[in-house]
Amino acid sequence: MKLLISNDDGILSLGVRSLADALAEAGHEVTVVCPNRERSATGHGLTLHEPLRAEVVNSIFHPKVTAWSCSGTPSDCVKLGLWGLMENAPDLVLAGINHGSNLGTDVLYSGTVSAAMEGFIQGIPSIAFSLANYTSQEFQVAAMFAKTLVTQIDKQPLPEPTLLNVNVPPIPLSEIAGVKITRQGIRRYIETFEKRADPRGKTYYWLVGEVVEDVEQPDHLHLPSEIPTDVQAIRDRYISVTPMQYNLTDAAGVHGLQEQGLGNWELGIGN
Repeated sequence: MKLLISNDDGILSLGVRSLADALAEAGHEVTVVCPNRERSATGHGLTLHEPLRAEVVNSIFHPKVTAWSCSGTPSDCVKLGLWGLMENAPDLVLAGINHGSNLGTDVLYSGTVSAAMEGFIQGIPSIAFSLANYTSQEFQVAAMFAKTLVTQIDKQPLPEPTLLNVNVPPIPLSEIAGVKITRQGIRRYIETFEKRADPRGKTYYWLVGEVVEDVEQPDHLHLPSEIPTDVQAIRDRYISVTPMQYNLTDAAGVHGLQEQGLGNWELGIGN
């Protein structure tokens, strides 16, 4: 398969190298376009007021990987890869392997998920991969699962363009309980800003939020409660696979506003 890979940890990260090399060794045609530095938590930001620059990267990846370092965000990288660097559209867009989880509401901030989302917006099946730990350097299991999943999709293509958010526990393969198809959960943080002073005595603030692990997970409007959340699956040592979409319309909210007659209100402009 022809694959476009990006990330938000930067072109030098071990996660993207593990993913790209594993898929190149499996015989896939791999193009990598990644930020030239870490761009974590940039969400779906785009560079609109300055030029994008891209340089070929040699000697980091498997010899069969074509790699580029880009000055932009993860979403920039995917857009540039699709419309500026690749001659033909890929079969899949992949993002990761991120160093740290992308669970629950974290996906709203995630550059990794946004990179995959950009491929999905362009009508290409896309997958975001994350290792659910910020200190572990063991990406082998996540890369192995990515290779297995891509092989399965190659043999049995997804019925329509799909976005998958995959999180892998940071444990040996023998300790993983299995794979769960999950729904998006919630992650909340105790938000704290440390007030500091720079060498010139000027004040600055550093976000040091701490995740709250025992948040109650709500029922989903359209899915039965027995489908676990991504947060719970990782906690139970399962690989979490969550289908996602970019349409954020609240169906219940639409019906609620209609019942209130909001669409029938007269604005009375000029009265």
